[in-house]
Amino acid sequence: MQLAGKYLLHAAPPKVWATLMNMDTLAKVVPGISRLEKTGDHTFKSILDIKLGPVSGSFTGNLQLDDLQEPSAFTLKAQQNSRIGNANAAIKINLSPVGTDDTEIVFDGDVKLSGMLASLGQRVMGGVSNTLTKQFFSNLEKELEKTPAS
Repeated sequence: MQLAGKYLLHAAPPKVWATLMNMDTLAKVVPGISRLEKTGDHTFKSILDIKLGPVSGSFTGNLQLDDLQEPSAFTLKAQQNSRIGNANAAIKINLSPVGTDDTEIVFDGDVKLSGMLASLGQRVMGGVSNTLTKQFFSNLEKELEKTPAS
C-alpha cells in the first residue's frame, strides 16, 4: 500500500525537525502509541493500540529514523507485529521551507501488510491510513504551538 501526501505546518523547518526528533513529542504525536522506549540513537521499541476498521489490535515492534539530513529529510522505518497481522513501512519525509515561518512536509513510502490486516483490503486500510495521517498532523500542530520558537 502506497502512503503519500503533503501537509503545511506553521513553523520553520528547524523547529519541526527538533519536534520530530524529540522522543517525548514523537510519543505524543504518533496516533495510538502507548509506549515508546529508546533503544539507540534513532531507534525505538514501540507499542501501539490502533483500531483498524472493524478490527482493533495492539502492535509491538520497532521504529527507526534513518537517512537523517537535518533539517530537511529523513526516512521513518517501522516494523510492527500483532495477532491480527504485521506491518512494515519505509516512508521518506522531506521538510521544505515555505517563506520564513512555514514548512511543507512531503511524505512518500510503502507499507506492506500481512495476515488479517492484508485481508481488510485497500479501501478499508486506505481510510484508516488517511485518518491516522490526519491525527498525526493535528497532534504535531498542537505540539508545535506549545513549543516556543528556537
